[in-house]
Amino acid sequence: MNRKLFFLAIFLLGIVTANAQTKEELQAQKSEKQAAAHALQAEANALQAQIDALPGWRVGAFGTIGGNISNFNNWYSQGAPNNASGNIGITFNGYANLIEEKFFWRNSLTTNLNWVKLDNKDITTDDKSFKPTTDVFNMSSLYGRNITKAFAVSGLMEYRTTLLNNFNDPGYLDLGVGATWTPIKNLIVVIHPLNYNFVFSNNDTVFESSLGAKIVADYTRQIGAINFKSNFSTFQSYKSSDLSNFTWTNSFGYTLWKMIGVGFDFGLRSNKQEALNYALGQFDPLAVPTQTEPTFDNVDNKLQTYYTVGLSYKF
Repeated sequence: MNRKLFFLAIFLLGIVTANAQTKEELQAQKSEKQAAAHALQAEANALQAQIDALPGWRVGAFGTIGGNISNFNNWYSQGAPNNASGNIGITFNGYANLIEEKFFWRNSLTTNLNWVKLDNKDITTDDKSFKPTTDVFNMSSLYGRNITKAFAVSGLMEYRTTLLNNFNDPGYLDLGVGATWTPIKNLIVVIHPLNYNFVFSNNDTVFESSLGAKIVADYTRQIGAINFKSNFSTFQSYKSSDLSNFTWTNSFGYTLWKMIGVGFDFGLRSNKQEALNYALGQFDPLAVPTQTEPTFDNVDNKLQTYYTVGLSYKF
């Protein structure tokens, strides 16, 4: 009996040892394969870098779609117990760049559109449709002739407006010349001391075109599954600081599966002309006799902001 137990113990020990060896062998094979895969990926990245450095067109796009829909019935803890609400947001970032040895032509398009809906079912006169909230449209075209590897003389056209409401009212068209600096790959810095800011609006008493300086910094990059774009654009008027403005937009996209992922966009903006135009629209001396009429000197130019979070799609 003891002999049988002895041989059984030897047999079980042999099985455990064989499994352990098999596991170690598999782990070793896995490490070898991973090392080989990393080496091949490094070679592929090096080849891609050579391809990216070749002259020609670079075209790409990514965007974010965010939204939610809700419905409440007899939810008495809120002010409107019976309502249906929804929020839809779409962001698109696209570029088409021609890079040659002696010149470049960079084109970009950015849009951010958002609609919101709140239908109070207990009120028959309320608006049940989706109303636009965030409304951003920006397109630019930059042409430059290289002086050195990092500097070029350039000309810029940039147009900004809204699409859903008050198209081209206001609208901003910047035309200018100066220099473009590319200190590192993917970073473009435009400095145009001679720039005219055309402003289109029905309210000529607030909005005014002027001559000034245009500065733009754009960083667009893809790192693996991450797409990133940051753009800062400012116009500094030589006539008055009241006519100056800046806009800073940022877009992030992370690919989770195939071309689908998650995205986040946010923007900051300051424009005193827009602040005054809005304040004058709210000004009603008959309703509030003691109210002071808004002017450039007393208007509260608050920082404008927006953000969108949702699913992203890499084109």
